[in-house]
Amino acid sequence: MKILESQSALLTNHEVYTFLQNQAREYQEQKRRGPGNLETLRRELLQYLRSEENPLSQEPPAYNDESIAKLLERLRPYEIQKGEMVMIMNLRPVNIPMLNAVLEDMEERFTAEEQEDIAAGIEEVLGKFPPKGQGEEEGDAMQTTENGS
Repeated sequence: MKILESQSALLTNHEVYTFLQNQAREYQEQKRRGPGNLETLRRELLQYLRSEENPLSQEPPAYNDESIAKLLERLRPYEIQKGEMVMIMNLRPVNIPMLNAVLEDMEERFTAEEQEDIAAGIEEVLGKFPPKGQGEEEGDAMQTTENGS
């Protein structure tokens, strides 16, 4: 096997999720099954992408083609690289430390105000993750368990 073009395209988790859902729907409409390994891989990957720790698990979904385009437009002035933008969409950083893990040399490339604006832009377009209240409830439950109450 010969690789003609390595990494000719980068896909976000949302794009992979959408593709796998559409493929499953097409197979159902045609009343056929793909190879067993493909069906297992598709089912497990869809299940993983919808698990609680993933941004795609949020209801109602924050991701759609329009929100991705809005995010790209909102962050365009910062000249964020393509790979970094894919990571932002996949991980959906909610604060500066998380954003620092995604953006290479963030502190040298962006001022503190720009960093705040990038984080605010992500929250503005995609919303907060986890949704308000969800993370707080888990934290409260853990404190109660740790205290023995």
